[in-house]
Amino acid sequence: MIVEHNVPLQPYNSFGIVARAQHLARIASEADVLALLADADWRDAPKFVLGGGSNIVLTGDVKPLVLKVEIKGLRLVEETPRAWIVEAGAGETWHDTVEWTVDNGFPGLENLALIPGTVGGSPVQNIGAYGVELQDRFESLDAIALDTGRPFTLDAAQCAFGYRDSVFKHVASGANSFGLAGRALITRVRFRLPKPWKAVMGYLDLERKMAETGNFTPNAREVFDWVCAIRRAKLPDWRQLGNAGSFFKNPTVTAEQCADIIARDPKIVHYPMADGSIKLAAGWLIDACGWKGKSVGNAGVYEKQALVLVNRGGRTHPVTGGEVMTLAKAIQTSVYERFGILLEPEPVVV
Repeated sequence: MIVEHNVPLQPYNSFGIVARAQHLARIASEADVLALLADADWRDAPKFVLGGGSNIVLTGDVKPLVLKVEIKGLRLVEETPRAWIVEAGAGETWHDTVEWTVDNGFPGLENLALIPGTVGGSPVQNIGAYGVELQDRFESLDAIALDTGRPFTLDAAQCAFGYRDSVFKHVASGANSFGLAGRALITRVRFRLPKPWKAVMGYLDLERKMAETGNFTPNAREVFDWVCAIRRAKLPDWRQLGNAGSFFKNPTVTAEQCADIIARDPKIVHYPMADGSIKLAAGWLIDACGWKGKSVGNAGVYEKQALVLVNRGGRTHPVTGGEVMTLAKAIQTSVYERFGILLEPEPVVV
């Protein structure tokens, strides 16, 4: 196991923020984790797990030992009359994994196409798009405890999935707490893709695609292509314009709160939930406060989608983490003052 020193992290975060890792180890297998934990120099060192870097804001150099997850591998584990069980290494690119499943006849993840990041990050964030969340297709994952080196497996219930949330985003609060933030490294993830396959088409953008094409019974590849086209039209490619995807979670309010907001702002975009609550479109709230296209230094709000903050300085004059967070806090203040809602960021601030 080779530990690199003073490693630039700009290539490893989708915002393109300049920062360095004081120490970095590339994890290509479970054995690499165990070797690192057996090394007296690194066993007790603070550690930071880094996947695709698509959901982080770096506000400075990273002092903990960075574990860059690069575990590969895609395979069909099992096929039953009711589902395909597919496994992917945590270092696999998420979008490539989705495309692989569709191309190999294992549909079910197509609504999650083109989400940036790696497979290992998908259960941490419980990623979701166009009517499907990771938890809807999740079977189990393998991980290694970073304090003991003990491998373990979690099912969906043990992952405690919530809206853009999981046990991996919570810090342990006591000896019996199961918060796993900073305590584990995910190595492999398995997905349960149900049979018979049925397209999930409940989102307006997908309904428009059906109407435009006259195709009301799309196959999985067609849904995959539609989702890619929709996302490319709305969202910037982080390779051309640095960003971390949706920067804020869509807030949830009571029906009474929503009715109060509608009385003042009848055009607010909202979605009734099964539990009676109402989900509001955070991008609409930000746009209504006049932030679309605005900037703070080299941090800007994307012109086509107010939910996305972008790096206007590119790779040569990149945004700083401080600029991103200054803009984010200004947006939070505006939305709170107008709507009484505090937006919660999605990315992890490091």
